[in-house]
Amino acid sequence: MTANLLEFDLEGLAAFCAGLGEKRFRATQLFRWIHQCGVDDFENMSDLAKSLRQKLQLHAHVAALPILSQQMSADGCIKWLFDVGAGDAIETVFIPEDDRGTLCISSQAGCAVGCRFCATGHQGFSRNLSTGEILAQLWFTEHFLRKHFQREERVISNVVMMGMGEPLQNYSALLPALKTMLDDHAYGLSRRRVTVSTSGVLPMITRLAQDCPVALAVSLHAPNDNLRDNLVPLNRKYPLAALLSECTAYLKHAPRDFITFEYCMLEGVNDQPEQAQELIDLIRLHAKNGLRCKFNLIPFNPFAESGLRRSADEQVQKFARLLQGAGIVTTVRKTRGDDIAAACGQLAGDVQDRTRVAQRVAAQRAEPIHWMAPTPQGAGADRSVTADPKP
Repeated sequence: MTANLLEFDLEGLAAFCAGLGEKRFRATQLFRWIHQCGVDDFENMSDLAKSLRQKLQLHAHVAALPILSQQMSADGCIKWLFDVGAGDAIETVFIPEDDRGTLCISSQAGCAVGCRFCATGHQGFSRNLSTGEILAQLWFTEHFLRKHFQREERVISNVVMMGMGEPLQNYSALLPALKTMLDDHAYGLSRRRVTVSTSGVLPMITRLAQDCPVALAVSLHAPNDNLRDNLVPLNRKYPLAALLSECTAYLKHAPRDFITFEYCMLEGVNDQPEQAQELIDLIRLHAKNGLRCKFNLIPFNPFAESGLRRSADEQVQKFARLLQGAGIVTTVRKTRGDDIAAACGQLAGDVQDRTRVAQRVAAQRAEPIHWMAPTPQGAGADRSVTADPKP
């Protein structure tokens, strides 16, 4: 079986070429042809020695993922469904803006974290993607978009690992993919323009800080452990205090001077003024130790299985003003691509679940979401708030 060269970062490709008896500069040439030029036919790599091209024909290939569908949104977003075999398919989304082009990439077929508000999690989990399958999304879309927009220069300026899956639960494949995105011989992206989004896999946040510190976005979604346990089950293993301490430590290595906290706005669940104040108190507590952050409030994109509703626009804006009034930088994410189910939390693909998700989702929906309001100074018992989980 021949090797798919999309599986290698530059160091890996150099080792592969060394195995063919070739020097390192040949690997750099090959790397540029593949990633900068988008060439997959070795015969068209004109400055490679003929002997090397013959070896590559025998031992290697460059394989894109088969495309099952492509959809274009009215707002310019493009979503692709890629076949990754064995009945699994993943989704990738391009989001154009005036000053940048962002690609949202998947890291797994499905997701095992099972966040209550995420369509991917409700599909369950099949497997991790390989490095080549992660990079194939960028490789194909970058060179497709150049032709589509008739541009010579790079189209994709930002990559966010916010598609299907929890990137840090697929760390061994993620790391060489990130290194290739950053490599000047490949896509040459800035560390500030590559973002890994995580629900809070603490040991891997520590490793990412040492191995390849890119921008970090953390799915927070709740101001306390009781609520976050329900919304983001991983919180039961890595609770808020430990997560925020790890985020503070990450800042010593991060390319930005803040961590982005993502907060999905759910009606009657996490959008009340008391919860905004609890969030403010939580951030102020950790700011004493050096935490710097900004909040990205995300209007929930409803899907039937969640049993949840989107917060009203006025409620989202009120929540944002409370955080801003406390000196916390806060933005409200503009919903993009929702007419093709490409908005945040909507990516679902097609996954052969191995995690009995139907049973877990049924149990989730049968359980009301409880939030315990904080006790005012000198007050008596807490005030319990219960959100109806049914739509």
